[in-house]
Amino acid sequence: MSEEKDLNINTGLRESATFDHFTMAEIRRAAETGIYDIRGFGAKRKVPHFDDLLFLGASMSRYPLEGYREKCNTQVTLGTRFAKKPIVIETPVTIAGMSFGALSANAKEALGRGASEVGTSTTTGDGGMTPEERGQSSKLVYQYLPSRYGMNPDDLRKADAIEVVLGQGAKPGGGGMLLGQKITDRVAQMRTLPKGVDQRSACRHPDWTGPDDLAIKIQELREITDWQVPIYIKVGATRTYYDVKLAVKAGADVIVVDGMQGGTAATQEVFIEHVGIPTMAAIPQAVQALQEMGMHRKVQLIVSGGIRNGADVAKCMALGADAVAIGTAALIALGDNDPKWEAEYRKIGSAAGFYDDYQEGKDPAGISTQDPELSKRLDPVVAGHRLANYLRVLTMEAQTLARACGKNDLRNLEPEDLVALTVESAAMARVPLAGTSWIPGQKF
Repeated sequence: MSEEKDLNINTGLRESATFDHFTMAEIRRAAETGIYDIRGFGAKRKVPHFDDLLFLGASMSRYPLEGYREKCNTQVTLGTRFAKKPIVIETPVTIAGMSFGALSANAKEALGRGASEVGTSTTTGDGGMTPEERGQSSKLVYQYLPSRYGMNPDDLRKADAIEVVLGQGAKPGGGGMLLGQKITDRVAQMRTLPKGVDQRSACRHPDWTGPDDLAIKIQELREITDWQVPIYIKVGATRTYYDVKLAVKAGADVIVVDGMQGGTAATQEVFIEHVGIPTMAAIPQAVQALQEMGMHRKVQLIVSGGIRNGADVAKCMALGADAVAIGTAALIALGDNDPKWEAEYRKIGSAAGFYDDYQEGKDPAGISTQDPELSKRLDPVVAGHRLANYLRVLTMEAQTLARACGKNDLRNLEPEDLVALTVESAAMARVPLAGTSWIPGQKF
């Protein structure tokens, strides 16, 4: 890259903003192969995100809380609308759905261990429930997906909640895929698929075509579970305002909104970069829909897609979320893209920090693979503890910011505590541009 810059300086050559090096490389790859590119790791284009928001800490007009003496509650109860046994989590940071098949059994076990250590929940993903995950997860959410891979009523009854997936942030409107090299004997048996053959998941559920049918399906799931557990509805962030209203009308206990920065799903690059809206833009739409129905805080809102640190968590809560879910960050905490595997990443044409071919099954860290030798590299006990440490840090960071705003509960954070650095982020988050009282798009 430095050689390219030197060339530009010395010769006066200028790269096209439209046809830059990456774009031209993609055109050449498409011309040579005749197929579209598939990868994971989420949207790589820069979009307005939580870094564009700032908290207004307390000083004279507001009083901060003392971190060493005054508590800040982080506990959240999910599923209070209809479920007889709502889930109580000790931190508002949960683990998003990632399947066994996409991830190794050791990775799934590690996620369960880490989440349980701090008293939060994890989620199964496409392909069913593994004994390792159920055994190590004190609170496990069972995903009910269009593919129905691995789905059976017995596992539904073992779950602490059910998440009906209508879309994901990385690919709203699109189905998933699992390449044949990751369809091992065990994965094939769980999903009732032939070994070694590429698998595509449907983009929509086979037994309904709209929200009225969804209401019937939710009723069936409640009858199967005797109304014991919460029913979540997960949507990819697109037409969020309308989707949330319809999900509430259909009878959801919890709404999960996944923004376009959601990155654990491997799908077409064109989907990842050109479908959906940023996570930050989706939250106010979801909250507005809930408020207009008189259901904000009665139907809980979980937000996912690009959550990285405690500031992101606190900002989601301030915009009106009840909790967040993490996927990519959780994998990094386990050891994904770790520089200690740099030589191994180089061998497969990538580099630590850049590896995004989750679909290939060649992950040197032993996380997004079904190769038994690679999977052995991930110690689920050690990795689980690393995840727990990371979750604790996220929680403490969020508490620190809440106390600085004078709040003794993370859910007491509010839009009034935030300002935006750019016009775009102010308009999306519906908070004032810093130093002004102006919210773009709203009348004074």
